[in-house]
Amino acid sequence: MDLSQTKHLDLKDADVSYYPAFFCVKDADLYFKNLLKALPWQQDKIKVFGTVYDQPRLTAFFGNNAIAYTYSSITMHPNPFEGDLLTIKQSIENVLNVTFTSCLANLYRTGKDSNGWHADNEKVLGKHPIIASVTFGEERPFHLKHRKDKTLKEKLILQHGSLLVMQGATQEHWLHQIPKTKKDIGPRINLTFRILPDR
Repeated sequence: MDLSQTKHLDLKDADVSYYPAFFCVKDADLYFKNLLKALPWQQDKIKVFGTVYDQPRLTAFFGNNAIAYTYSSITMHPNPFEGDLLTIKQSIENVLNVTFTSCLANLYRTGKDSNGWHADNEKVLGKHPIIASVTFGEERPFHLKHRKDKTLKEKLILQHGSLLVMQGATQEHWLHQIPKTKKDIGPRINLTFRILPDR
């Protein structure tokens, strides 16, 4: 774990930090290989303007309680944290001094898989949620844009083994995406740790 390269993005109305080498290459390689095989990946249907499509990536959801997570009309029920996923979660919690209760995992199989402009602003997450996003596998560009000031944009390359942390008012004022690419690239696993309050 190398925290010396940590970068805090200078963004208005946001609190975003990037740890490009949070996990060393050796650990990141092993986690990628194991998670690709072990996680219960699924492809859900998503409704956009009344039309139903296959979601352009695979997902899996995990939690330390029985609370389901709903986003974009998709409701996911949690699998338990165990093995490598639990180890990764604890590594992040030890550095950030935060206890996460859930994780939405995404598998981008090729450059055709994507995640369009959105904010992680579901009411259940609270007004100012903290989202810790880990990348294993192929690096992908990550775009940010301000909701109101169209001149405010940011682009990062999320590297293998990196951690991106969004907190404070970020989800209130900014949107983000993982765009499609025509490049012939390999798969990427993205683990997004969140806090779902007990109900």
